[in-house]
Amino acid sequence: MDAVTLTRQLVDIESISGNEASVGNYLYGELCRLGYQTMKMPVEGDRFNVYATSTGHPNPAVVFSTHMDTVPPFISSSEDTANIYGRGSCDAKGIIAAQIAAAERLRRDNIHVGLLFVAGEERDSLGAKVANEFVAAGKIKAGRFLVNGEPTENHIALASKGTLRVEVTARGRMAHSAYPELGDSAIDKLIPALTRLRAMPLPSDPEIGPCTLNVGLIEGGRAPNVIPDYAHADLLYRLVGPSEKLRQQIAAAAGPDVEVTFPLELPFLRFRKIGGLPTMIARFTTDIPKLTNWGEPLLIGPGSIHVAHTDGEYLEKQQLADAIDLYCQIAKQLVS
Repeated sequence: MDAVTLTRQLVDIESISGNEASVGNYLYGELCRLGYQTMKMPVEGDRFNVYATSTGHPNPAVVFSTHMDTVPPFISSSEDTANIYGRGSCDAKGIIAAQIAAAERLRRDNIHVGLLFVAGEERDSLGAKVANEFVAAGKIKAGRFLVNGEPTENHIALASKGTLRVEVTARGRMAHSAYPELGDSAIDKLIPALTRLRAMPLPSDPEIGPCTLNVGLIEGGRAPNVIPDYAHADLLYRLVGPSEKLRQQIAAAAGPDVEVTFPLELPFLRFRKIGGLPTMIARFTTDIPKLTNWGEPLLIGPGSIHVAHTDGEYLEKQQLADAIDLYCQIAKQLVS
């Protein structure tokens, strides 16, 4: 298994979230060609997850998993002596290649792992949610361990921060801007609410670090000469613990002039250590919170999250090779 070649082949198949069918079909064909019992797990429309097990070993104790989708825009692959470039090279198509190569090496040693590649991680984790439902419905028997791949520079994650999305909406009344007293500005309500939220102290964990806030989107108004009747902001908090108290603080700080809703939460998680491996804290979230039926999770993969989602995304070839060794090492430790 040439992991560099496979990485480039996968990168060159555009699979922005929602458009994973082509890369899924490619992986399905490759895994069938390698002799795995491979299934397409329907997700939505023509989208599907890919799940593969060794022939005669339908219930592996360890499953390697990551996602097939990427963020936009599509960037085709290239390489030099040190690196592979292109969208998804480290997040997470190089990880797919490393996991397949590790599964092949393990199979030669009569150790059989599963392979689960899902759709939609970059948007809403819909593929992971569907995979979890397959286990709950008894269509697949889960293993004991799930080794999830994300760019951690081949460090084993001790924890991953959670995600809390917050929507803040203000409503008012339109009027001609020459007569502001006849209107009710929604923007004038939203701005002080956001100011208070940005000034609000956030929790911190001595090992994990602080909870952080990003005001990611602001929209509102009609025109410069119209008193705005609507304004809206999307906020994202990176969690370092339970969210119940934080939710209450957010609602109180935002105040009575705006509406606050919480459309999405992915919890903060801690993971087990594997002896001898360097460790890290993942400030990002993964599919793991949606794969609770797939066994005890671990998080590790080649590549740096600092270049993921950038125009210059790349994966070091040495990290890709090292990841194959690490996935084999981890699987052997987990089944021993």
